[in-house]
Amino acid sequence: MSCVLVAEDDPAIREGLVATLESDGHEVRTARDGAEALALYAERRPDLLLLDIMMPKKSGYEVCTEIRRTDASLPILFLTAKAGEEDAVLGLGLGADDYIAKPFGVRELLARVAAALRRAAAAPLQKAPDSGADTFPFGTRTVDPRRYVLRAPDGAEESLTERELGLLRFFAAHPGEVLTRDRLLDELWGMRYLGTTRTLDQHIAQLRRKLGPDAARIETVHGVGYRYAVG
Repeated sequence: MSCVLVAEDDPAIREGLVATLESDGHEVRTARDGAEALALYAERRPDLLLLDIMMPKKSGYEVCTEIRRTDASLPILFLTAKAGEEDAVLGLGLGADDYIAKPFGVRELLARVAAALRRAAAAPLQKAPDSGADTFPFGTRTVDPRRYVLRAPDGAEESLTERELGLLRFFAAHPGEVLTRDRLLDELWGMRYLGTTRTLDQHIAQLRRKLGPDAARIETVHGVGYRYAVG
């Protein structure tokens, strides 16, 4: 049984999420504001966090930022109003894995939660392209999977989220290959992902910013997906 922490200040939405998740066999804990969410997280780490953006005391942004300082692998899914996609994109930049726009259907919610949990369970089994090495190269950068760090030639470091690390692993394992958006979403967000490809595109944009001069190595193949250029 997976433990899902739901942080949502609207009681009607919160109760609906609890009923839906419990009917699917999950244990659910609830928080009415961001401060309570952090307290419950510290008390017992959940398997997944459903996190509203606009909450009293601490916003979803603040909760996500604080958790990501020490926990890169917890699946975090933002809940956002349909008109608030820009807010959700900002959340992805802070380290969230995905977002679900309100109102959402039961089938979509459960599928996205299941995909995130499957991916989190499989993550410890994934290996870098050279399974005998602690680190692997990406362009002129060095990726340190154990520390979730991207290191430049001058020693400067950028922290990586779980999704960013997963993207670097997958690109490095398929150099020069055109990877469709659907394939990347299936690999990194789980089979039968029901979300928007904008989630992937925003993660790529965030990763490119961290790659600096090596950003051009992640080439956009228009209308198809992306390619890791190694030449």
